[in-house]
Amino acid sequence: MTIQTHTPADVPAKNTPARVQDNPIQDTAAQGKGKDGRGATTVADGVVAKIAGIAIQEIPGVHALGGGAARAIGNLREKVGQKDLTQGVSVEVGQTQVAVDVTLVVEYPHPLQEVADNARDAVYTAIEDLVGMEVTEVNITITDIHVPSEDSDADDATREPRVA
Repeated sequence: MTIQTHTPADVPAKNTPARVQDNPIQDTAAQGKGKDGRGATTVADGVVAKIAGIAIQEIPGVHALGGGAARAIGNLREKVGQKDLTQGVSVEVGQTQVAVDVTLVVEYPHPLQEVADNARDAVYTAIEDLVGMEVTEVNITITDIHVPSEDSDADDATREPRVA
C-alpha cells in the first residue's frame, strides 16, 4: 500500500524553506495504483495534524496547545462542544515525509525541556505508527507556563450553584 499526501498542484508554493523532501512518484503511483496494484491511499494534512495534536495532549505537563489567541478561540469552541484537536499544530506533508511545528503551554513546575522532548517523541511515534510516514522534524515552541492558582480552585469548590 502506498500512502500519498499532497496539496493541489494549482496552489502556488509559498516562499518557505523546504523542510520536507519529496520523493519522485513511481509510475504505479502516478497512475493511481499502489505498489500492489490495489489502489492508492491519500492522507489529508488535517488528519496528520490531528494525530499529532491528540498525541501531545496526553503528555504530562502539557497544559494547552497554541498561542494566546488560538487558546482563546479554542476555549470558546470547547464551550459549544467543538474541541479543535489541531490547535497549535501545523504540518508540512510531502509524499513520504512530514515536518511538524507545535506551539504549547507547559504546566508549572514541569521541566520545559523534558516536556518538549516527550511531546516530540509522542509526535514521532504517533505519525510514524498510525500514518506510516517518516517524520523529518518536530519543532516545539513553548509560549507560556501555566501556574495553577489556589484561589480560583478554592473559589470554585466553595461557590454554590446559582438558582435561576
